[in-house]
Amino acid sequence: MSQGRIVKVAGPLVIAEGMKDANMFDVVRVSDYELIGEILEIHGDRASIQVYEETSGLGPGGRVVSTGEPLSVELGPGLLENIYDGIQRPLEVMRRQVGPNITRGININALDRSKKWGFKPVKAKGDKVVAGDIIGTVQENEVFEHRIMVPFGIEGTIEDIKEGEFTVEDIVATVRTKDGELKPVKMMQKWPVRKQRPYKEKLAPDEPMITGQRTIDTLFPIAKGGVAAIPGPFGSGKTVVQHQLAKWADADLVVYIGCGERGNEMTDVLMEFPELKDPKTGHPLMKRTVLIANTSDMPVAAREASIYTGITIAEYFRDMGYSVALMADSTSRWAEALREMSGRLEEMPGEEGYPAYLASRLAQFYERAGKVVTLGSDRRTGSVSVIGAVSPPGGDLSEPVTQATLRIVKVFWGLDANLAYKRHFPAINWLISYSLYTDRLESWYEKNISKDFNKYRAEVMKILQEEAELEEIVRLVGIDALSPKDRVTLEAARSIREDYLHQNAFHETDTYSTLNKQYRMLKLILTYYHMSLEAVGKGVELKKLFSLPVVEKIGRAKYIGEDRVDEEFTRIENELAEQMSALMAKEGEQ
Repeated sequence: MSQGRIVKVAGPLVIAEGMKDANMFDVVRVSDYELIGEILEIHGDRASIQVYEETSGLGPGGRVVSTGEPLSVELGPGLLENIYDGIQRPLEVMRRQVGPNITRGININALDRSKKWGFKPVKAKGDKVVAGDIIGTVQENEVFEHRIMVPFGIEGTIEDIKEGEFTVEDIVATVRTKDGELKPVKMMQKWPVRKQRPYKEKLAPDEPMITGQRTIDTLFPIAKGGVAAIPGPFGSGKTVVQHQLAKWADADLVVYIGCGERGNEMTDVLMEFPELKDPKTGHPLMKRTVLIANTSDMPVAAREASIYTGITIAEYFRDMGYSVALMADSTSRWAEALREMSGRLEEMPGEEGYPAYLASRLAQFYERAGKVVTLGSDRRTGSVSVIGAVSPPGGDLSEPVTQATLRIVKVFWGLDANLAYKRHFPAINWLISYSLYTDRLESWYEKNISKDFNKYRAEVMKILQEEAELEEIVRLVGIDALSPKDRVTLEAARSIREDYLHQNAFHETDTYSTLNKQYRMLKLILTYYHMSLEAVGKGVELKKLFSLPVVEKIGRAKYIGEDRVDEEFTRIENELAEQMSALMAKEGEQ
């Protein structure tokens, strides 16, 4: 164990000498307060340490002791329904012990050491096991089964396995390795946050992560195991979109990282999630959620660690064979913490003062997403889908964090402040957003929804593009200069925008749309569009066409309950066909 002395303190950066036996990324205890820190740089016997707690009152001469271990997270039963800070200290336990304000130097275990969990073995004495094999299960709460795995590096035959109530530190099984050595297996394991958890094979993402948000699922889908970025200026709804995805995404678990965000936004999450009924289970959403809160007033160094803490927890659940959705809100605040620490280390600044390694650090984070075949003798698959919000200053998408992120991610949901000001939510701009997963997911949509789904999607995008071009003409010479067919295209685009893409997050029915409902809505809008084109070709007046009674029903179709979708949409389609036929017949008579 290396022990040194403080020689310099600069905000969260502490320089200590006498640390020649320490290693990079070792966790250290700083001063008599025992503040938690991590070694970032070593020059001779001098170590640069980023301290994850408030450093006021520290001065030269204070002792620094290395623990000899990297920053790690505790993984085991008890993670769910918990809220941690950036270095995995349970905030609720801290509040009970020291009050509402975080006290520095406090050392609390991430997992409760006294609580007993019911362990049910699925392996027996004499069974051969390898790292990643599931040896037993724990029913963590009403909705989630926690799978206890053989830790990495252990392989052999089960010598002994127990059943009953145990704490996370109790030994539940013993494995005899090939060398004859006995290795104990506990329900808890530790893992360094900066090291990716191993897997057998990375798979190509071929299944969409259904979010229930029509703009996303239809136009810009994300695959399970995919990565997406939501850049947008202040007030454009990044956090609202991430909350919607956390609530409704088709994932077994959600890890939500509030990285440098406003405290009141994390409060919203904490108030909402325990009350929100999970559509899958009927229980509160919090039952399958882990929250990591490192708000803007918390120490800046812990903000840098928070996204690694979150993704390591997500990888652990992935290794059990679950699909995990990870929300990072926002990576810009994380990059700012990186810039601050880089400045204090006196490193050569890159663009806009960010460190030269900004892009590689972002890539290291996002590349830990993916759909994989996990370790273990059975072929289990799990996935981590990462959705990162980016907050470019002034909405400037050319700034370094946004540009570095766009080079890595495959889905770009570009938020537009103008749409947000028009009360159009989600404010995803369909003209600048894209998804590189659409081609790969086409066969899934054809097989599971309809062969026409991809055709409808392409046509909707075409109509929206045409609308943008036609609006330029309207601005220059007025709407009367357009042909009747162009007017029909504008009306179809308006319907797509207002009746389809606009979604009310606070409406009980409209907040979530199944893919079947999305398909039926698309079909209805495009059927009206095609019939309208046919009608104007036969000389029907636009005014009569746009004032058909069925038009209002098409506009309100998104409020139809999921249990009545097929019945109601078929009825509206029949009404549309009848009213169009009557209108064209009347025009023919005249």
